[in-house]
Amino acid sequence: MNRHNSTKTISTKVQIYRVIVTAIAIGLISLCLPREESSLYQFEIGRPWRYNSLIATYDFPIYKTSETIAAEQDSILHLFKPYFIIDNNITIKEIEKFKRDFGQPSDSKLTTKEINYIQNRLKEIYSNGVMDSNEYEQLIKNTSGIRVITGTEAISKSIESIFFPKKAYEYLLASNKDSAYIDTERLRAANLDQYITFNLICDTVKSASARHDLLSTLSYASGMVVTGQKIIDRGEIVTEETSQILSSLEKEYARRNTSKMQIHSMALGQTIYVAIIVICLSIYFSQFRRDYLSDTRSLLFIASATVIFPIATSVLSTHNTGYAFVIPFAMIPIFIRVFMDSRTAFVTLASTVLISSIALPDAFSFVATQIIAGMVAIYSLRELSQRSQLIRSACYVTLASVVIYFSIELIHERDLTRIDYHMLIYILLGGLLLLFAYPLLFLFEKTFNFTSNVTLVELSNTNNDVLRHLSEVAPGTFQHSMQVANLATEVANRVGAKSLLVRTGALYHDIGKMLNPAYFTENQNSFNPHSQLSSSESATVVINHVRDGLRLAEKYHLPTVISDFIATHHGQGKTKYFLITYKNQHPNEEFDESVYTYPGPDPFTPEQAILMMADAVEAASRSLKEYSDESISNLVDKIIDGQLAEGFFRHCPITFADILSAKETFKEKLKTIYHTRISYPELKK
Repeated sequence: MNRHNSTKTISTKVQIYRVIVTAIAIGLISLCLPREESSLYQFEIGRPWRYNSLIATYDFPIYKTSETIAAEQDSILHLFKPYFIIDNNITIKEIEKFKRDFGQPSDSKLTTKEINYIQNRLKEIYSNGVMDSNEYEQLIKNTSGIRVITGTEAISKSIESIFFPKKAYEYLLASNKDSAYIDTERLRAANLDQYITFNLICDTVKSASARHDLLSTLSYASGMVVTGQKIIDRGEIVTEETSQILSSLEKEYARRNTSKMQIHSMALGQTIYVAIIVICLSIYFSQFRRDYLSDTRSLLFIASATVIFPIATSVLSTHNTGYAFVIPFAMIPIFIRVFMDSRTAFVTLASTVLISSIALPDAFSFVATQIIAGMVAIYSLRELSQRSQLIRSACYVTLASVVIYFSIELIHERDLTRIDYHMLIYILLGGLLLLFAYPLLFLFEKTFNFTSNVTLVELSNTNNDVLRHLSEVAPGTFQHSMQVANLATEVANRVGAKSLLVRTGALYHDIGKMLNPAYFTENQNSFNPHSQLSSSESATVVINHVRDGLRLAEKYHLPTVISDFIATHHGQGKTKYFLITYKNQHPNEEFDESVYTYPGPDPFTPEQAILMMADAVEAASRSLKEYSDESISNLVDKIIDGQLAEGFFRHCPITFADILSAKETFKEKLKTIYHTRISYPELKK
């Protein structure tokens, strides 16, 4: 009862986890989809119009280009004259200051005529106005004059008539008809610049109002398009004038469709669209691939692919819709095909491409190109075991993408000269990015704890550290593992199982025997150490080779799928030799059979079941006294039928037809291995 409740609790947690992951995926994708109105049409000046005839459905103005508007604004603003106020208090203050310093000629270094001359010049300068030097430089570049407010009226003045401190000081020292008795050197020594400061202050409020009124006279439209007017017909060349009208149509459409209600409606529609596709993908897994849904790694991996690619498409397409073809969508089926299966790879690719297409205005070419590219990737990578396969696949995918896009363009344009060859460059760039699938493959293996065929090929190399050490310390076990690997591979190929996986698992299934090699018959010579042990002690030593193998697998960082072969190759079977020996020595005596039972678990994949059968058959075949067709057939039937009777395969998705094929394969291979050799005749003397 407790066990049932525990299983139910785990199942409930898995269901909640699935719902949370699905909801997060839908939320992230919907949040990152573009909310602003995308372009209604894709067109270029000088190229033919690829859509149907376009008729105006409402009146709208033909907006001027941003360059034209900027030029007209500059032209109008050159006539703009900002408003300034003369601060008379500054004028009075500075002249009074000069009088205090130089008002008494007896105490001054200047003469009376020079003092009067300076006072008159200061009054003249301040009456015209003095402004800040930086402000003067900006005004002389951008406008022709200013307006000076005096009382209730504004007097226009040219910029050249206005002073700034340096110009005013030079004016003080400049000579004229009244300066015949003026000594310029004495004036320089008087430091007259200290009596010059700016008294013109900009009236920002009035100036801003005048500037706004001036700009309001600018027209942002150069004409009108009326309802029912034909804008462009299919196949016509887009001219600059037509391009301006089309751009105006898009601006008007965006202006009419930017209310909060419409934006919320768009967001709701996007969310429903994404949710339907994601839910359909979830239904596929619940119907056909439940094992992936119960595996946290697989679920996260698929969810990551489904989220990352649409987000990347949404971000890049806001800059240029062609960038969507640079994204290597074919990576999705490559990774899922390598780690999972082909059907899941295609369904996930189709779902991801359909979600991503919502961010693009012209989705048909994108969807068709990416779907075909993904299918080619699946077909070309049936089993990835070498780097060169990935390079070939990238070439095939790129070629297929180019051909399918070219054909679609040819259907629309009907002329080779009208095809947009720029998009082909984006597709080629996407093919180059596809080559990064190899390093990313390693990254995903480590992140999600997957095992690719490339890793299995590396592990099955008998020159690696673990297998080389096994061949040195336990040569008999190593030969046994090689024979089991060959038998299991043949069966896997016959029944359609993963042959490379079962071969690699077979090579490592007995590595635990390296710690006590002498206790296993294949490594013994004339001495058997079990003769000095009790049956229970011998059973413990033999059973421990499974536990020792799991510890070594962890030490050498072997993948989980390989560790599972070590744990399941005896399942929860018994060490029958020592169990029967004990029963014969202690009849009618109760004892704990768990001492003679392997820890298991029983096989739960077809590959593990194949290995269990191959291991038992190969080991038992060494004890045959006679290798005849009948004895080999009887041995194979006895071993495998016994495993079936003990229920070792009750949790394993293997069919009776597969088991029958395995029997036939074992019989054929063992007859070949142990065939009768002819005796060579001796030479008569």
